Amino acid sequence: MKLLIHIAYVGTNYCGYQVQSNAPSVQEMLNRAAKELFGFVCDIVGCSRTDSGVHAHDFCATIAKQGTDELPTELTSDRIVLALCAHLPEDIRVFAAEWVPADFHARYDVLEKEYLYRIFNRPVMDPFEIDRAWHIPQRMDADGIRRMQQAASCFVGNHDFSAFMAQGSRVEDTERTIFHSQIEVQDDRILYRVAADGFLYNMVRIIVGTLVDVGKGKIQPEEIPLILEGKDRSAAGQTAPACGLYLHRVRYRNIG
Repeated sequence: MKLLIHIAYVGTNYCGYQVQSNAPSVQEMLNRAAKELFGFVCDIVGCSRTDSGVHAHDFCATIAKQGTDELPTELTSDRIVLALCAHLPEDIRVFAAEWVPADFHARYDVLEKEYLYRIFNRPVMDPFEIDRAWHIPQRMDADGIRRMQQAASCFVGNHDFSAFMAQGSRVEDTERTIFHSQIEVQDDRILYRVAADGFLYNMVRIIVGTLVDVGKGKIQPEEIPLILEGKDRSAAGQTAPACGLYLHRVRYRNIG
């Protein structure tokens, strides 16, 4: 058996999840904590790669002893949760854990990922939202929100998302299936929720940037299907900043 852990983190101080040589990463912090706890090097496999500055409410990763598919320990999953947190910085928290079969894969067994994007829409930024949301000072009126909601629904279904992938990406299979895509408003916050079987590099951030352009009237909702069909990145909107993006939930087959 290996251990599946659920992690929440603030990504501001990290270059993303994946280990990189030039900056600290979430995976690097987890690797260090696991070695200190178990006394041996572990393989920690995450459910996804997140960009620099992106956050997570429920990021999933498996822990196994390096070179094996097992985690030899007498500690219970609850004790491991508390012990890992004791070895991690305060902006990374393991909040749950469960044992899974040795052949379980944190990335390839994912059925659905859900992202949340937060926009703070008020002329003056709330200081408690800095690095946690994209500040858009220009108020979105009711018509702008309605257009954003209409445009968001156009992404649901199976599409080629080439137009919503960062230029220079080498991914050849650019088709993804979006299960839900919704805009909602909570006071001064515009929230975008999207769930899919997978995402291309910067896909959610480009969708959000496009939706904001729709809200401002730069792009019309009925243009979204044409942009999808055209597969041209330059036809879509701007790339929203990383600070507003959160990996919100991961769903697995036969787990949870």
